[in-house]
Formats: sequence, structure tokens, C-alpha cells
Amino acid sequence: QVQLVESGGGLVQPGGSLRLSCVHSESFPDHLYEWHWYRQTPGTLRTSVATIRRGGRSTYADAVKGRFTISRDSAENTLFLQMDNLKPEDTAVYYCSAESPEGVLPSYWGKGTQVTVSS
Repeated sequence: QVQLVESGGGLVQPGGSLRLSCVHSESFPDHLYEWHWYRQTPGTLRTSVATIRRGGRSTYADAVKGRFTISRDSAENTLFLQMDNLKPEDTAVYYCSAESPEGVLPSYWGKGTQVTVSS
């Protein structure tokens, strides 16, 4: 059973930084997947924040461009999201996921980590 486990969330002041981590189990064909961070606030849909494609190219939502950086350490089976210059509107539960771009393999999700940006 593949498991994704997020960590690193918490309370931070506006302008501060957090680094989220998402560890996945070793027995996993991670090279077949694309890796994502999503976020969700109460009463809204889960939205994409950042993605690493299989070729290594990263894409970001307009709201976080220039402030967030997605990366992966394959040797450590870990996905990261470095979040700088945080704003109150970044407050949400953040989820990592592994998704097959062709849709032929199962998707995997973590349970989320809460990020709160407030003074």
C-alpha cells in the first residue's frame, strides 16, 4: 500500500517561510508519475499549487509564482514545497499527490498538512 505523508505545516506570520515535505513509500514506481501540491480551504475546491512533470519541468499556479518552489529528492523519496513570503491567503490545508498523466495508474494522496498565515 503506497502511502504519502505530509509534514511541515504550522502557523507563520505574513512574510515568513515554511517548507513542506511529502514522504512516500519506497516500493513505488515514482518515475511513472507526476508530483503535485494542492491546497484547499473550507467550502472550496482543492486547487493545484505546483507540479513537477516527469521530465523535471515545474509549473506553478499564478498566485504562488516567484514565492513557492517545488522539488523532489528521489534518493530520499521525498517531495518538497518551499514557501516564501507567505500571505494570509496562502492559509489552507496542503496535500501532496502522485498522479499518472495518462490516467492508467492509480493516484495517491496524502492526508494533508495545515498551513496558517496570520499575525
